[in-house]
Amino acid sequence: MKIIKRSGTEVDFDISKIATAIRGANREVKEEERLTERQVVYASQNVADRVEAAGHTVSVEEIQDMVEDEIMALDHYEVARRYIIYRYVQSLKRTKNTTDDKILSLIECNNEEVKQENSNKNPTVNSVQRDYMAGEVSKDLTQRVLLPAEVVDAHNKGLIHFHDSDYFAQHMHNCDLVNLDDMLQNGTVISGTLIERPHSFSTACNIATQIIAQVASCQYGGQSISLTHLAPFVEVSRQKIRRQVNAELAELGVAADEEKISSVVEDRLRDEIRRGVQTIQYQVVTLMTTNGQAPFVTVFMYLNEARSEAEKRDLAMIIEETLRQRYEGVKNEAGVWITPAFPKLIYVLEEDNVAEGTPYFYLTKLAAKCTAKRMVPDYISEKKMREYKLSKGETVGNGDCYTCMGCRSFLTPDRSGNGYDNIANALNYEPGKPKYYGRFNQGVVTINLPDVALSSHQDMDRFWEIFDERLDLCHRALRCRHERLLGTLSDAAPILWQYGALARLKKGEKIDKLLFGGYSTISLGYAGLYECVKYMTGASHTDDAGTPFAMAVMQHMNDKCAEWKAAENIDYSIYGTPLESTTYKFAKCLQRRFGIIPGVTDKGYITNSYHVHVSEEIDAFDKLKFESQFQRLSPGGAISYVEVPNMQDNLKAVIRVMQYIYDNIMYAELNTKSDYCQVCGYDGEIKIVEDDGKLVWECPHCGNRDQETLNVARRTCGYIGTQFWNQGRTEEIRDRVLHL
Repeated sequence: MKIIKRSGTEVDFDISKIATAIRGANREVKEEERLTERQVVYASQNVADRVEAAGHTVSVEEIQDMVEDEIMALDHYEVARRYIIYRYVQSLKRTKNTTDDKILSLIECNNEEVKQENSNKNPTVNSVQRDYMAGEVSKDLTQRVLLPAEVVDAHNKGLIHFHDSDYFAQHMHNCDLVNLDDMLQNGTVISGTLIERPHSFSTACNIATQIIAQVASCQYGGQSISLTHLAPFVEVSRQKIRRQVNAELAELGVAADEEKISSVVEDRLRDEIRRGVQTIQYQVVTLMTTNGQAPFVTVFMYLNEARSEAEKRDLAMIIEETLRQRYEGVKNEAGVWITPAFPKLIYVLEEDNVAEGTPYFYLTKLAAKCTAKRMVPDYISEKKMREYKLSKGETVGNGDCYTCMGCRSFLTPDRSGNGYDNIANALNYEPGKPKYYGRFNQGVVTINLPDVALSSHQDMDRFWEIFDERLDLCHRALRCRHERLLGTLSDAAPILWQYGALARLKKGEKIDKLLFGGYSTISLGYAGLYECVKYMTGASHTDDAGTPFAMAVMQHMNDKCAEWKAAENIDYSIYGTPLESTTYKFAKCLQRRFGIIPGVTDKGYITNSYHVHVSEEIDAFDKLKFESQFQRLSPGGAISYVEVPNMQDNLKAVIRVMQYIYDNIMYAELNTKSDYCQVCGYDGEIKIVEDDGKLVWECPHCGNRDQETLNVARRTCGYIGTQFWNQGRTEEIRDRVLHL
């Protein structure tokens, strides 16, 4: 068995240390009040049994709680009191150097919690360690100085999660939609250098990757760009190539008909599109931002976003090349084609590409082929989104279709109906048109729904009382996020606030006006709806006995956000949190507070947002249909998925799922596996096995367990992870059942 020390280091469990600690407290009391040696051994063994049954790698603090419980269970309260005093004294001694210990342990790659915090960060790399070091300092400052004690206490107890506290000390926001169109068409500035409108498609792609890297280094969340913003430069290159071909023919004194010239031009244009798309794919994968990872970027592919039929055809060529290159993958250090984590791709299903016989169905078939092998693209239904996302004056079915900011965080519809009167001073402002590119999210605080339920002890009236108390606490925490951004000067991140990514404000100008009126959003996240409903009703939220309560919980959070929004003119929005490391943290906190409750706290994870529990048997189509009603109640962010086997030989089934998505749910993805063992060349599913109470990844062909020589790609929380996960998330991945 393993335990996690306060520094984050993972070590073997040693029962002798438990006995030694109890004996130490024992010696501090009168002889007649002491435990017998037999009782010391008994208590120590009980602690060992509880550690083994915990369902997760326990921390030293949890073990000490267990020791107290066991001593008191033996009615030796004076010994327990001495043990508690000992803990308190040791805690005081540690307060001065806890952060130092954490930083030193992560530098030596001994900090298991930090190592497994982000499945796309390699904690052995200097740049990642530097980011983590800064993060530990920021967390320490945030908890000691910047946040109210009640928020810090609730976060540490797992009642809520204050996301990204490792960046809170700086005036940084979460995620955004980059106004790439403005930056490319009207110029931008990168590192003090003026970048003018590009004169070719390939140059536009190169500039786009530089913008992506700069934006990623000035925020901590995801960003999204649209291929539509690159499409106009296809025609720019076409005309440039045509001039070159005509000049070559004139120089050679050769005559050619227009059809032949056009054929040569289009061939060369296709080659330039290939090189431009390759620039985006490889630059995004190989770029390292200041936070120690490749930029978390989403690429949006939406044909109906084009402004003319000619531009749509050019956009289709870019989409086709993007899908072909992603299907191929990228080569790892051994020269083997593998699945990259980024960029994430989103393909919009729309009327003219969703069915056989439609003009762009060939792209949909290519997308299906790519999904079956590389897990992307994910799919947005234009039909459903235009039902849900209604800007001011729009009607159901005639709303807006736009990308999320990263993996799932969605902006609220434009409630101004007029692009917010261009308060961001964008140079591509179109009066009367709803605005999305250039907007952003201020941050997230997540409520632990199972904790609300368990704290109520199944008393329904008490549940709603506690729920309101916790929501008010989340509101206060969200206000901290908002107020941390108030007063931020545009100089803090010129690429964002001065040079077009989000705005073109003046130097020294505050960003405050962009924090109100719906221009930006702020997110109330939630986690564990399934476990919450299971405890309160005894049934899954998919069951008729549980669904009404689940819907009531969701509606209550929406009502609260509407109340806050009306009072403060800030767009609070419900967000289906993509728990990664936090799923494990919440699970451990629940077990520590309430013990092991079958079906509720007996896992090393809790269920993401509104999702059907990963182990619940349900058909893919039923799952998507059921979860669609919860997507409507998660306007600030939601994504659903179905777990599928290898579908490369059954693309018709993949397309059938895609068509079902188009008709039934706004945003969904298909999860498959894409793994490779560098030791033996095995190209299949790397398995999860248990070793001494710990879950590890193992090649089923050669038994290799070295994470450095295993390429494992799994959908984690709406995006692909490739650097492995903590024990809770690994357990969740292991427990997933197939839906098709």
